[in-house]
Amino acid sequence: MKTLFLAWQDPTSRTWFPVGKLTHEGGLYQFSYLQGALEAREKSNFQPLWAFPEFYHTYSSVELFPLFANRLLRPSRPDYQDFVQWLNIPEQQDDPIALLARSGGRRKTDSFEVFPCPERDEQGNYHIHFFAHGLRYFPEAIQQYVQFLQPGTPLLVTHDLQNRFDSRALVLRTEDLHFVGYCPRYLTQDFFELICQFPQQVNVTVERVNPPPTPIQFRLLCSLTAAWSEGFQPFSSPIYQPLTKDEFGAIA
Repeated sequence: MKTLFLAWQDPTSRTWFPVGKLTHEGGLYQFSYLQGALEAREKSNFQPLWAFPEFYHTYSSVELFPLFANRLLRPSRPDYQDFVQWLNIPEQQDDPIALLARSGGRRKTDSFEVFPCPERDEQGNYHIHFFAHGLRYFPEAIQQYVQFLQPGTPLLVTHDLQNRFDSRALVLRTEDLHFVGYCPRYLTQDFFELICQFPQQVNVTVERVNPPPTPIQFRLLCSLTAAWSEGFQPFSSPIYQPLTKDEFGAIA
C-alpha cells in the first residue's frame, strides 16, 4: 500500500498541520482525515474541504481524487519531462503517487502540500526525499550559493531554537556553515526523534540541485537516511491517526 499525507498551512501563523491521508492499494484510492485536522480546526479554524465535506468519513475512488490529480503536470505538457527530471525520479517510475510524494504537490492557489510516509530502504534504514523549504526567504547570495552544491554534499541539521515562527524549526547547513534551507515542518517530529536516538547515524545529503528558471521550491532536493530502530514507527503521534467511527457509528 502506498501512503501520502496531506498537510495544510495556516496562512496567518504559517503553522503546518497534517490533516489527511491518501492511500492507494489494489487499484483503489482512499482519503480520510487525521486527528491533526481537529487540531488545525481548534487552533486555526481549518474547515473540511469541499471535495471531502465530512471529517469522519473515508472516501474511496478508482480514480485519483481531483484535489490531488490537479497538483500534477499532465504528461502531454511540453515541460513534463523537465518536471520529472527536477524530481530525480527514475524512468518508468513516474506514477501519480511517486510524483506527488517527491514534488509535494504545491500550488500557488492554496495552502496544501503532500508528503510521503517514509519506507525502509534496501539496508533497512529510514529513507526519505524532500525539497528544502524557505529558500525564497534567504538572501540572493545564498540562493546563488546553493546552485554550486554538488550531489552527495553532506548537510547538517541544526535546531533553530529562536525561530520566531517555529521554535522546533530545523535548518539545513553545509559543513562550511552556509544555511541553505529548512526541513519541512511536518517532518521535524520524526527527525527530532531520529536525531535524538542515533545522532551519528542521521545523514542528510544533496540529492539534486535544479538551476533557474526551475521554481525555487524545486531547487534543492535532499535525501535523509537514518537508522530505523526496532519498534520505531514514522508519523506515529496522535495527530497522524485517522478520524474514524466504530461499528456502532460512534466517533473514535
